[in-house]
Amino acid sequence: MSLFDSFSGSSPSPAATVRSSTPTTMDAIDYEIKGAEMQFVEIELDPGEAAVGEAGSMMFMEAGIAMDTVFGDGGKQASGGFMGKLLGAGKRLITGESLFTTVYTNQTGGKQRVAFAAPYPGKILPMDLRQLGGTLICQKDAFLCAARGVSLGIHFQQKLSVGFFGGEGFIMQRLEGDGMAFVHAGGSILRRELRAGETLLIDTGCIVALTPSVNFEIQYVGKIKTALFGGEGLFFAKVTGPGTVWMQSLPFSRLASRIFAAAPQNGGSREEGSVLGGGLLGGSLLGGMLGGGDDD
Repeated sequence: MSLFDSFSGSSPSPAATVRSSTPTTMDAIDYEIKGAEMQFVEIELDPGEAAVGEAGSMMFMEAGIAMDTVFGDGGKQASGGFMGKLLGAGKRLITGESLFTTVYTNQTGGKQRVAFAAPYPGKILPMDLRQLGGTLICQKDAFLCAARGVSLGIHFQQKLSVGFFGGEGFIMQRLEGDGMAFVHAGGSILRRELRAGETLLIDTGCIVALTPSVNFEIQYVGKIKTALFGGEGLFFAKVTGPGTVWMQSLPFSRLASRIFAAAPQNGGSREEGSVLGGGLLGGSLLGGMLGGGDDD
């Protein structure tokens, strides 16, 4: 069964269990992805194995697992002295992530489990970096957890147009290694295989991840009226194959903007269920009824 079979249909599988058993330089791990809209990944660690999680992503861990917060990405290759750790931490700081990651190590003689939860509704994607050629480029807030040894770095889009107008797509995370990594995306997921020369225009926030062979550029929407009033922004991400692109239907930035727009701006409740509401008319009428008896 392919690692991505659970995400090819419209309804996700309740749980997917896979063993990453091919010999690698990373820790091989068992895992299960559970849930539907709010998923979490449960990782089973053999004695001595470890997983690296993004700060604040841990859901639970069994008693035999030791938790250690480290400077940088916590990878095996980051242990080359203070400068190596400083470089790893600096890369994370540029992408807007915490300077620290947390390593969860099984220190017992038996199997132990640790789970990492998605931060908002969506899907968790298991990425086998060995099958993807050793490298994956993903949005800067997409990384959730990985087997110990996966390197977390930064990826700059090289074209100046992407830097000036690319928004979320300019500075991305670069995951390297031959182990398992788990990334999170909002809403539903679409995986698209692009042939050589095949082009797709995508909202910049809807890109979750792509393979390094995909060419990423920024394209202007083309019409001033569409740019100003279309609601889709001034620019699209233009991706050209060959390679693989993963897209999300609900970027967190879009979700956050809708929540902010719906939230009361003056500290009170909007009382959407009331015919009168919480506006001037409703407040005046309610005030008059409550205070009318004091005028006699």
